[in-house]
Amino acid sequence: MNAEGVMKSALLLMSIGEEEAAQVFRFLGPREVQKIGVAMAALKNVTREQVDSVLHEFVKEAEQHTALSLDSSDYIRTVLTKALGEDKAGAVIDRILQGSDTSGIEGLKWMDSAAVSELIKNEHPQIIATILVHLDRDQASEIAACLTERLRNDVLLRIATLDGIQPAALRELDDVLTGLLSGSDNLKRSPMGGIRTAAEILNFMPGNHEESVLENVRQYDADLAQKIIDQMFVFENLLDIEDRGIQLLLKEVDSEALIVALKGAPAALRQKFLSNMSQRAAELLAEDLDTRGPVRVADVEAQQRVIVQIARDLAESGQIVIGGKAEDAYV
Repeated sequence: MNAEGVMKSALLLMSIGEEEAAQVFRFLGPREVQKIGVAMAALKNVTREQVDSVLHEFVKEAEQHTALSLDSSDYIRTVLTKALGEDKAGAVIDRILQGSDTSGIEGLKWMDSAAVSELIKNEHPQIIATILVHLDRDQASEIAACLTERLRNDVLLRIATLDGIQPAALRELDDVLTGLLSGSDNLKRSPMGGIRTAAEILNFMPGNHEESVLENVRQYDADLAQKIIDQMFVFENLLDIEDRGIQLLLKEVDSEALIVALKGAPAALRQKFLSNMSQRAAELLAEDLDTRGPVRVADVEAQQRVIVQIARDLAESGQIVIGGKAEDAYV
């Protein structure tokens, strides 16, 4: 859930009354409760127009959905993906639809990150890695930040090279955290860990921690380190950059490269760029996108990588904030 979604959710829950808001919170995960709760506490001087806008958007969205005549699995996938985003929703959907037993991890999700770190810091790095891949990426990053540099680097390397969790490993994890996962011999291999998971956790880490981890991985396998870097911030993540950052990015990006890159982009990301242009420039870009014929996927991906690299350069110079590190920004 991005910052805008959190704020809209906070406004909505503040508007519908205590009892109704409490019922909604029952269906949210611990990280959503924490984020929305903080946003609710920070709300001040809310205008009637803001409330009306959020309520109108909610009613409009609610009117489009009904679970009565739809296949429940498809409905769950659609709603959760829209609410949480494709990556985060994937793990939730797997637990709901496949019946994976992850009840034990819920206790850790409600705990303070420093407390979880204290609980697991003396365990084997492989155990810690296995625990972190079951947590939301921002919480996993906070926990990793509490570990010593040597241990943190070791754990992230293990996460990056983890391509699944065998039943034997789950039983060992079960001994460390009672009830975390079932130790049944009938368990299927769980698709946890890997390059994308390591990259997502690193996205929330402070720059000095990130550099140390990547250097450690680079010494182990330079190609692996580059693959993690490539996954840390991808073209679709530009949607999370604030409008001012997109405006700065547009000044540096060639218009032809942008047209090709946006041919393969989600509609929301296209709109993100269009809304940060002048009306005339937006009209021209929209027309170019509509009239441009099919473009090779390889060309689209190449131009997207160029734009992502420009965004990284701007972030490196402190002009924009990318990934999960907005807390490091200054105004």
